[in-house]
Amino acid sequence: MFQRKISLAQPHLLLFFLILLTLSTWAQPIPKGPDRIRGEGPFDQLIIRGVTLINGNGAPPIGPVDIVVEQNIITAIKPVGYPGVPIDDANRPVLKPGGSELDCHGMFLMPGLIDMHAHIGGAAQGTPAEYVYKLWLSHGITTVREVMARNGLDWTLEEKERSAKNEITAPRIFTYMGFSMKDEGGRGPTPASPEEAQKWVQRVAAKGADGVKFRYGPTPEVMEAALMEIKKLGLRSAAHHDQMSVAQWNVLHSAKLGLTSMEHWYGLPEALFEDKTVQDYSLDYNYSNEQDRFGEAGLLWLQAAMPGSEKWNQVMAELIALDFTLVPTFNIYEASRDLHRARRAEWHEAYTLPSLWRFYMPSKISHGSYWHYWTTEKEVQWRKNYDRWMQFINEYKNKGGRVAAGSDSGFIYQLYGFSYIRELELLREAGFHPLEVLMSATLKGAEALGMDDKLGSVQVGKLADFVILQENPLENLKVLYGTGAIKLTDENEVVRTTGIQYTVKDGIIYDAKQLLADVKSIVEQSKTRDDFELVQPGQKGKN
Repeated sequence: MFQRKISLAQPHLLLFFLILLTLSTWAQPIPKGPDRIRGEGPFDQLIIRGVTLINGNGAPPIGPVDIVVEQNIITAIKPVGYPGVPIDDANRPVLKPGGSELDCHGMFLMPGLIDMHAHIGGAAQGTPAEYVYKLWLSHGITTVREVMARNGLDWTLEEKERSAKNEITAPRIFTYMGFSMKDEGGRGPTPASPEEAQKWVQRVAAKGADGVKFRYGPTPEVMEAALMEIKKLGLRSAAHHDQMSVAQWNVLHSAKLGLTSMEHWYGLPEALFEDKTVQDYSLDYNYSNEQDRFGEAGLLWLQAAMPGSEKWNQVMAELIALDFTLVPTFNIYEASRDLHRARRAEWHEAYTLPSLWRFYMPSKISHGSYWHYWTTEKEVQWRKNYDRWMQFINEYKNKGGRVAAGSDSGFIYQLYGFSYIRELELLREAGFHPLEVLMSATLKGAEALGMDDKLGSVQVGKLADFVILQENPLENLKVLYGTGAIKLTDENEVVRTTGIQYTVKDGIIYDAKQLLADVKSIVEQSKTRDDFELVQPGQKGKN
């Protein structure tokens, strides 16, 4: 038999084998979250005393109030006084024998945050579940929608169940299985026929998935069959409308057939095209080249219909009428408009794992590492792209459309937890009032999950998911960062605000500072083991 020897000295073959190696890592699940080692509760009765409440439903703050929780259910919210006036203890809720109190006088409380576009790490990034979970919880994120289940459906559903039972220190997990993902993890073949699509949806629904996330460009016939089956079975759905199929199938097609949410913005500008049917690609464009893909994506919104035009208004009105949810994930593309800012974020040194930092580096292989030669021109294009994109999102919200907050962390210099808070800042930049920002982060996410009867606002009968902090986040969203916000005192001393003090999930109180300390320890141990020094791309060091 004729055999041909392959030399890895040939550059194109070496690249091919590296790509295969990178793709194979998706099939290897990351370590599960360890058994619960943090948190106190739930309690037979917990009273949170004297806090100022920011409800999450758009109402202004009110306080001081006492909030009574029994096990994991809010049973009373009682105003107990007025700002600046001593509280009369005679009218306060009574602590039952064996109950617990949390003194939060002078502090602020809001609902637990919901990250509507989350990934529980991945083998390619080398991010264990414990690391990801604790970064989320330390930033007040009590619920995540895991869109893709790259670690495998069985793995993710087991983690979801363990979190629901509070056997691990982790947010509540909703699992949306990736349409092309294998149960054991890693990408598999996309169903090739309507019949295959229906059977695939039936199988993942029977296994317990909460929904399906579309990616990797199924054909229109397959997409239609899958969406109809999802709707029939009562699941929810999300889509990243891949450029490889968006000319045939954009967000409007999906929404009309029952898709419940759209991720990022792919497929939306294409629905707004007036003078073309495809993006104005450069003629040497190659989708497998990450810089081509992300570079030219920054030109897309300016090819769409103008704000206020008939087409602009028509598409927006149709999506709103369909009760469609937009999850923009502004933060995940921010390095496109300001690479230095994203790359030099202050939390990288203490909280970014060496494996994750390596994954971010300029690469022809790693997803989202498209810094082959990122130019001022590209950043200017992306800033203009953001202007138009943000205008659509803000107007969509103003006209009654639902916008929820998601982060897509773990890519493009965006770190779990920290990047979600950055998403809130970018919603503010888009024109949202701070109260509207927090609505997107809480109640709107709960509505999109179909869980607003249990989550998303602080209300009697709902679950006890809270974020508690010293500073008012409406005045400055930066106080939600784990690293706090910089402040100059009256004595001319530079200090840091304290960030989130407590995250309460399912009535269990977590010390956010302790969770961050755990993450820092994980990173330090990894740096010691790898003899790693975080240096910037192209600089000499131990990366």
